Amino acid sequence: MISICMVYFVVFLVISIISFFLSLNFISMDYTLMFEFQLININSCQILMTFLFDWMSLLFMSFVLFISSMVIYYSYNYMEGDLNMNRFIMLVCMFVLSMMLLIISPNLISILLGWDGLGLVSYCLVIYYQNVKSYNAGMITALSNRIGDVFILLSIAWMLNYGGFNFFFYVDYMNSDKIFIIGLFIMIAAMTKSAQIPFSSWLPAAMAAPTPVSSLVHSSTLVTAGVYLLIRFNVSLNYNCMMFMLFIGSMTMFMAGLGANYEFDLKKIIALSTLSQLGLMMSILSLGEYKLAFFHLLTHALFKALLFMCGGCMIHNLSNCQDIRFMGNMIYLMPLTCSFFIISNMALCGLPFLSGFYSKDLILEIISMNYLNMYIYIIFFISTGLTVSYTFRLIYYVIIGNYNHFSLHLISDNNNIIMLKGMSGLIMFVIFGGSMLMWLMFPIPYFICLSFLMKIMVLLVIFIGVIIGYEFSKMNLTYSLMTLDNLKKSLFFSSMWNMPYLSTFGVNLYPLMMGNQIYKNIDQGWSEFLGAQNIYMNIKNMSMFLQFLYNNNLKIFLLLTVMWVMFLVYII
Repeated sequence: MISICMVYFVVFLVISIISFFLSLNFISMDYTLMFEFQLININSCQILMTFLFDWMSLLFMSFVLFISSMVIYYSYNYMEGDLNMNRFIMLVCMFVLSMMLLIISPNLISILLGWDGLGLVSYCLVIYYQNVKSYNAGMITALSNRIGDVFILLSIAWMLNYGGFNFFFYVDYMNSDKIFIIGLFIMIAAMTKSAQIPFSSWLPAAMAAPTPVSSLVHSSTLVTAGVYLLIRFNVSLNYNCMMFMLFIGSMTMFMAGLGANYEFDLKKIIALSTLSQLGLMMSILSLGEYKLAFFHLLTHALFKALLFMCGGCMIHNLSNCQDIRFMGNMIYLMPLTCSFFIISNMALCGLPFLSGFYSKDLILEIISMNYLNMYIYIIFFISTGLTVSYTFRLIYYVIIGNYNHFSLHLISDNNNIIMLKGMSGLIMFVIFGGSMLMWLMFPIPYFICLSFLMKIMVLLVIFIGVIIGYEFSKMNLTYSLMTLDNLKKSLFFSSMWNMPYLSTFGVNLYPLMMGNQIYKNIDQGWSEFLGAQNIYMNIKNMSMFLQFLYNNNLKIFLLLTVMWVMFLVYII
């Protein structure tokens, strides 16, 4: 019997290849296609569905489908013992369909359908392993993304002023003062989906999902939906919005890079690295280079999906242990997986001529050329250094350091041949994808003219990053670990600047405390005293008093008569 995995693997792969060649055709001809068909027509009120096919949507679609096909093939081995494997594959396919709807929609309402589909399926996948930690992670994921949904709904409401929901028709007017508010709403929505400050804490929490989900959803596709939407709406952002987004993006990039240097959970390190790269995409997008942001989005999707797959392979072999302190010496035990792991890590760092180099190096050189201010220049280079630092720290712990897991083990590449085949599909693109995309996307090359020192600055920062990463992780009997020496600082940095606490306790604790005080003092306190019980007691006392009067009314009448007679005698 053919597995459902294999069916979806083949379907997605074929559609991916077709859309890739179509996108090449569209780039060469500078061609855009819009399909519009009528869903329903009631009394001359038309409800239309519109699809937009241009080189950008087709290229992104081909990448999403290619990574999805490889991840589904990989899941065939990874989720082998799972009782609900078909449900898992169906959820992944629902996710891919939602993503497709988001990518090819020029209409805000169908974008909202895709966007909400992503949020809902993401929630279902995060809580796939049913335990308290997964439920909490799923809830913070769903609620953070709900804020973005609200802002898209607001932008739909604002589009009513213009007589249609197809933002594509209003691109030329997007810079006007009235319509920029749509850009503002879309920017906030994108910040929630792409986990920028202050919505960053959901992304590492979402690592409670199975690793194939982390590879597809929380590294290469779902989190880039926000960036993709902003690339589509790039003309609607005015100067102030872009400067705000530049600051937020640069801070996210710095915060995530710093946090990853203190983290010990393998999947969370890779998640924070995703967050750092999302900050980079947001920053370069807010400098007006939307094509560069899209270029980095695609190259990042390739190497990050592979990085997660390698991490999943190691976790699978180490009896589901995710702590990098238990790993080590993996290069001897799983040579091929580790080779893939090192290559994708090097692409993340921007090692020359791997896919990450073409986008990252170009971004940093354009930052050096388009000098904005000292803060932006410094934070971009520091963040790049931190990326290299946590990468080498990860390589030190996982590949070079001592093996600290069970003495009796069966760790081998032979245990997961299907996973390796899935990863092999991506490795060629991780190596050659950057140069291929660069030749496709930029027919006119960027002209960059820098002094020797500024040109070599990237390499300098990388070497400094390697040294810092080694110093952070070096651990033997005569050498105390730097993170332990500065425990208070490392607690602050490793908890992403206390953001998980702020977005859970900060949002919940004080309203709950206030609710407790209101319940205790007002509901169970004064309102009981002055309200229900007290009213009852007052009525009871009054009725007892009246009853007393009724029972003794003859005596009272006679007594009053006597008193009245005595009063008259006294007056006379």
